[in-house]
Amino acid sequence: MPYRVQFSEYGGPDVLELVDMLKPVAGPGDVVVEVLAAGLNPGESSIREGRFALERPVRFPQGQGSDFAGVVVGVGDGVETWHLHDEVLGHTVRAAQASYVAVPEGNVIRKPSGLPWEIAGSLFVAAATAWQAVQGVNPGPGRTVLVHAAAGGVGGIAGQLCKLRGATVIGTCSRTSFDYLRQHRIIPVEYGADLDSELARVAPGGIDAELNRMGDDALVTVNSTDTVVLERIASMVANHQISIPLAAVYPLERVQDAYRELEAGHAHGKIVLSLEPVYYRHQKVQAIDIRETEATRDAPGRTPGPPAHEVLPPVFGHRRHKAPSAPK
Repeated sequence: MPYRVQFSEYGGPDVLELVDMLKPVAGPGDVVVEVLAAGLNPGESSIREGRFALERPVRFPQGQGSDFAGVVVGVGDGVETWHLHDEVLGHTVRAAQASYVAVPEGNVIRKPSGLPWEIAGSLFVAAATAWQAVQGVNPGPGRTVLVHAAAGGVGGIAGQLCKLRGATVIGTCSRTSFDYLRQHRIIPVEYGADLDSELARVAPGGIDAELNRMGDDALVTVNSTDTVVLERIASMVANHQISIPLAAVYPLERVQDAYRELEAGHAHGKIVLSLEPVYYRHQKVQAIDIRETEATRDAPGRTPGPPAHEVLPPVFGHRRHKAPSAPK
């Protein structure tokens, strides 16, 4: 039985529920996609909590999610670009976190072969938001750009785009993410009370542009028709010009836990719901906390972690699971 995530009242992650859904039928100009991965974005929490209730009220019960990746399983009349079994990624309006989604054919692009499903399914909002932000500051050689939350989904892409254009990039993050930013030649600074003095130290010549916190309103400001940007970012990720870390991959039935981690605000990279988990070496899957494992690796007296074959099953490709039970 297919499932979808929805909520019937404003509130925290506890209001999210998993309910049965019917497989949609593709209307004229539409495609139906079986969703394999769907990303989480901070703006979805804001919508669910009612922060945009006056500007953009929702109709209950309300679905959730914008980003998705999957396989075309239905094609409507008049659609010539897409065929059954095509691998795609794209976006929809508050409906991506489901077994199936029906969208206009222009809402999806072809998934590059080198792009992992989990990254593909979490790309649109972060990519579009970062691209728009970078376009607005026109980074280039000789310019210094400050990117806030530079280890997050949007900030991480924005910082790397600025570097590719030749700018000097300073990124705010927690101290635990310093090494990650340095790997991308971004100068890390810890956000907090000493931020101004730290910026004066690392950028004595001043800062030319600042990309502030991006996320809460991203879903209401991105251009939902800009698949050209999505194609560019997807290609850059597939070709290793940009890297996007995965903070966690949760099965659909643990959507509440996934949003709790997102809303804690400490995730390093994207958090993704996987409907057909695809396992890769060294990847955190199904909410196994690699950060805690790494932090206690050399600690004396630590509790041994689970065997490697239990943490990362040596399976490549799609692995079918029985239908999940709804969260309690």
